[in-house]
Amino acid sequence: MAVFGKAQYIKRVEDDRLLTGTGGFTDNLVRANQAHVVLVRSPHAHAKITRIDTAEAKKAPGVIAVYTWDDMAKEGVGDFSFPAMFPNADGSKPEMTPRRSLAHEVVRYVGEAVVAIVAETHGQAQDAVELVEIDYDPLPSVSTIEDALKPGAPQVWQGAPGNLVGFNRFGDAAKADKAFKAAAHVISLDIMHQRLIVNAMEPRAVMAEWEGDRLIVHIGSQNPSVTRDTLADVILKMPKDKIRVLVRDIGGGFGMKVGIQPDESVAVWAAKVLKRPVKWRAERSEEFAATTAGRDQLHKASLALDKDGRILALRMEAFANIGAYPARAGVVIPLFVGPKVTTGTYDIPVVDLKLNAVITNSATIGAYRGAGRPECILNLERLMDTAARQIGMDPAELRRRNFVKPSQMPYTTAMGEKYDSGDFDLFLTKTLEASDWKGFEARKAEAEKRGKLYGRGLASYVEWTSANVMNEMAHYEVKEDGKVTIWMGTQGMGQGLQTSFTQLASELLGIDPSQIEIAMGDSDRVGGVGSMGSRSAYIGGSAVLTGSEKLVDKGKELAADALEAATADIVYAAGRFTIAGTDRAIGLGELAARQPDKRIFIENVNTVDGIAWPNGAHVGEVEIDPDTGRVELKRYTTVDDVGKPLHRPIVFGQIHGGCAQGIGQALLEENVYDRETGQLITGSFMDYAMPRADTFPTFSNTLDDSVPAKTNPVGAKGVGESGTVGSTPTVMNAIMDALWPLGVRNIEMPASPHRVWQAIQNAKK
Repeated sequence: MAVFGKAQYIKRVEDDRLLTGTGGFTDNLVRANQAHVVLVRSPHAHAKITRIDTAEAKKAPGVIAVYTWDDMAKEGVGDFSFPAMFPNADGSKPEMTPRRSLAHEVVRYVGEAVVAIVAETHGQAQDAVELVEIDYDPLPSVSTIEDALKPGAPQVWQGAPGNLVGFNRFGDAAKADKAFKAAAHVISLDIMHQRLIVNAMEPRAVMAEWEGDRLIVHIGSQNPSVTRDTLADVILKMPKDKIRVLVRDIGGGFGMKVGIQPDESVAVWAAKVLKRPVKWRAERSEEFAATTAGRDQLHKASLALDKDGRILALRMEAFANIGAYPARAGVVIPLFVGPKVTTGTYDIPVVDLKLNAVITNSATIGAYRGAGRPECILNLERLMDTAARQIGMDPAELRRRNFVKPSQMPYTTAMGEKYDSGDFDLFLTKTLEASDWKGFEARKAEAEKRGKLYGRGLASYVEWTSANVMNEMAHYEVKEDGKVTIWMGTQGMGQGLQTSFTQLASELLGIDPSQIEIAMGDSDRVGGVGSMGSRSAYIGGSAVLTGSEKLVDKGKELAADALEAATADIVYAAGRFTIAGTDRAIGLGELAARQPDKRIFIENVNTVDGIAWPNGAHVGEVEIDPDTGRVELKRYTTVDDVGKPLHRPIVFGQIHGGCAQGIGQALLEENVYDRETGQLITGSFMDYAMPRADTFPTFSNTLDDSVPAKTNPVGAKGVGESGTVGSTPTVMNAIMDALWPLGVRNIEMPASPHRVWQAIQNAKK
């Protein structure tokens, strides 16, 4: 560690190519004879397709082919539907409408792909789009949860009466009823978690080409092997070994690039049929209208407390908009994954949760950074701050009174989840100190002198990680030049995995980081689940750890043979195997050169013992102009428990990015459909507000690694989504603290200037 370890963090190995514009993104690929796909998309939220005429488009200059679903179906292409995973509350199972690569018979949201144009150039394909004639018979539509649940509402699918497509329940309703009847204080809030657009720097892109009898698919995917399997089983109906998925640089994933989406699959199928390279890259407008979105949940939450402020029970009824078609993540996240953190950092003895999935005429909901956990922690933390105000207790003290204590670890929550470690009071205390909690009143007084409203928000959070898959791969290959290549099943998306794993492997093997290459994104070389659910560091990192151990053990056996010694007498250090007590040694590279294939190769699959639970506390302060409603974030402090961090600067970067997205939800971002027509109102950056650098103050972030995870050998807890989980409730609590003296008791997100101004005006009335 003194030479290569965590005390000296290596420079990010990804940065040179990403910052100098020499990275390799999918859209950079250009092949001879490459064709381009452009998709014709529905202008209607809900309509029958009565006629598709592609004759003129087929005659257009450069057009190679024009495809509809009928063409794909004739080739045996399957659909993306899956059996209903959850029955409805009455026990009935909805009949899931198939989600196809191209719409057939009915379109169900604005932007749904209907026809694919394949042409020699992208421009020619775009021109031909204008020549496709499609006749629609418009149908009534619903785009919001509220409208979809109204009696007599238009049906998105005929097989889903009432537009309900799944229900799940947790807890004990009878015990909850008893607790609420006995409560001295009951706090209730209705919280709308608005729909968000997943804006990655790089739009989705795919390019497929033939290499002999194999189809090579280049795509920005968070999990290459899963993508290959979906293509093989659903779209191409080809053996998996005839498909190779390669992932280059990805300009952000955030859940949107998990697997492959239906419209992406069209280009791959076209390449199979046409036997030539075919590329598709989404326009930014397509990403707004047609890619998977995030959040869009309505929660009705209540908290029961005794006279001393101790929590007796938590009750919640949730309605999650999953869009017009189900994606597996879109259903599982609100009905199963997000609720895992419902009780947060608190010792809540009783819960009663009713969770509903709702369909609407809108783009499909999928995973988005945090995936259900920000929603549930936001509910709880908003309830806690509201309870503190109503009871007349300091919000920090109310939290301390209810924290799960270290002495209770391992602790099983009322949801049945097991926390292996955590010291929530410690991290709250450290955050209060770092934020200058006691100096708040002076800052508030100064702001009030200038005619501003000033508020402070606090949130304590815990995060569920792993994506519920506990194993990952790390295959080691040592070449005769001594360089070590580690093939990982995880996938970098810009978050710094190559650097983090290089740092870890360098420490474990005692060799210079320049001798290590972290290779990802090749379904031929390694399988694995990929990167999602903040699993890469602690599950992928654990695979690096055990892989390094296996490499050393294998090396000792080989070195014993090469040096004619007993394996027990071989010691390893700094890339060399030595006979103990002698100067006889052999290096990793020399040892690899002696092998029949001039390499040492280790296949390694590692399984961790369970979930990791990152946690921490955030404090934020806001200043509000009562005349305009403008909210300015003035201070922001976090102290986070990510267990043992692999690379602190990268961890801080992940926390910054997560906070930026969570704060964006609190203050700015909202995907809006017109309720009458289902048209997307926020269809571009002109209409959809994104946070910028001047949205944020300088963050104050601290890590405390005194509470390592006990479920994995690295001791890490994951950090990719923590910032989004803690930041949104912190900012909303700060806004409510500033507005509370005026009589404002709740405000919807985002807290835009108009919405805040209107709340102030309504309170005055």
